[in-house]
Parts: sequence; C-alpha cells; structure tokens
Amino acid sequence: MASPSHRRRSRRKWRAALVPAAVVAAVALAASLLMALRPDGNPTAADAPPAPVSGSPVPGSHSKASPTAPSRAPKPTPSPSKPPSSPPPATTTAPPRASNSAAAPASATAPPAGRIRPGVTYDGIATFYDTGNGDGACLYGPTDDVMTAAMNHADYETSRACGAYVRVRAADGASVTVRITNECPLPCAPGQLDLSAQAFAKLATPSAGRVPISWSLLSPGTPEAPERISIRYKTGSSSHWCGIQAVGHRNPLARLEVRDGGGWRQLRRTEYNYFLSEQGSGCGGELRLTDIYGERLTLDDLPVRPDVLQPTRVQFAAH
Repeated sequence: MASPSHRRRSRRKWRAALVPAAVVAAVALAASLLMALRPDGNPTAADAPPAPVSGSPVPGSHSKASPTAPSRAPKPTPSPSKPPSSPPPATTTAPPRASNSAAAPASATAPPAGRIRPGVTYDGIATFYDTGNGDGACLYGPTDDVMTAAMNHADYETSRACGAYVRVRAADGASVTVRITNECPLPCAPGQLDLSAQAFAKLATPSAGRVPISWSLLSPGTPEAPERISIRYKTGSSSHWCGIQAVGHRNPLARLEVRDGGGWRQLRRTEYNYFLSEQGSGCGGELRLTDIYGERLTLDDLPVRPDVLQPTRVQFAAH
C-alpha cells in the first residue's frame, strides 16, 4: 500500500499534465468556432502566405527551385476591329530634266566594236599566202580582188573582222589597203596580217617573208568600197531556217536583225560569217544592218534565194 506522501506526489503530476491539455483543447475549440462562423470556410487573402515570384527563391529556403512546366502560349486576345489600311500611294517617277542638248538618235549609239576599233593603230607582223581564187573563211566566194588579207585568229573574233578595210603601213612608209576576207589560224599572233602575195609586194619584196607593220581600220570611199551592199542567203535556206550574209559593207558589221512580229530580233553570227535564224523567223522579210559606228540601214523584204547575191540600194557612210 502506497504511503500518503507518495499519493500526494502522484496527484501533483496528474494535475500538471492536465492543465496544458485543457489549454490546447480550449484553443482548438475556439478555432473551430471561428471557422464555423465564416460563410465560405476559407482563409482570407490576408491569412494566405505570399506567393513567391517566378524564378525567385522562397525566403529562408535553401532548396533548389523545382523546374516549372513549360507554359502554353497565351491565346491572342482579339483586338478591336480596325478598318482595312489603305494601300500605299503609287510612286511616280519624276520626268527627266530638260537637257540643253537634243537627244541623240538611236543610230548615234555605236554598238561594241570588238577588238578592232576606229582610230586605233595596231602593231604586228605581215606575212603572205597564196589566196587562190580569193575565197576564204568569210565565205564571200571567189573574187578578182587581190588586195585582201587574212586576220589573225584573236582579232578575227568569230568573223567580226570580215569585210573590214584595213590600211597597212611598213616601217619605210609604204602602205596598202586590204579587205579582210579570211582568217589566219594559230600560230598567227595578235596583230599579225597574212596578206595576199600581191598586197605584200606593195610593202616589201617577197624574199623578206615577214616585215613589221602597223595597221588601222579604214572607212573608205568609192571606188575602194562598193556603192551598195548585197545580201546572200546560205545554201539550204528556206522560210523555216536561213543563214543571211551581208557583202560589200563599207564599215565592219556589228549587228544583223530581222523583223520578228512587232520588233527586231538580233541574229547570232557564226565563225563562217553568216547570221542564223534557226527557227526561220524573219527569213525573207525586212532586215536591219548596223555598223560599228551605230548607223542603221533598213532593207525591204528580200526573197529567200540561196546562193544568189541580191544587191540593195544602201551603203554605210564613210568616216
């Protein structure tokens, strides 16, 4: 049986434990009554803890921020309707200012002259060869004109030199005028002219073989140049395909064009000195010739007559 002193100590311990339990129960009862008296039962904004700013660590926390789920792109908010924007005003080009000089005619604009240019003197070597019947790479055909020459490959320039008149001078002052009717292939050097034997004899004795020369382009008058140009259609030409050649032009020919619909179409020049219309356009129609000085000559319709030299009534001006 416990002694009275021991029972008194037990009561004191029980009472000490009972007092805190009663306090906790009273606080819990008060809190439940407060929640019951609120209409929604949720804590107010003032009672809620502040939300952390995105990307900012929570104060007092040492943990790493957890990765957030990728946010969806917000839907575009419909903007108030706007009237359609008016198109930008059309830009206008101001008219050109008046010039004190009159506009140059189209014929005054010279096309590219190629390697051989007016007013330029070229140095080279003269040789000679047997011209036979006078025909050559330019396909002008046999001729009695013996004052001719073959142009070196570089200056021949895909037959652009064909028909050019050239004045050739030797070192002692002797000179001769020749017409380019042929090509001197390699190893003929740039500047070199292979003259007919008759033309070479005007500069030096045939035994010399080679002589230094200078030469320049010439725009001769009559009788060195014919009074008029002739046109020839190549063998096999028809209304479906044709090759066209101009013969006897005073100045080097820069372009040959045919009337194609409402305009002019330039034909390609071959190394054998014919201008080709491979689809037949313009064959037998109007032609337009342009020299390196820019002069244009328009020819009336000429029938397609292969291998026939058809004379015209026109010629380029002398310069």
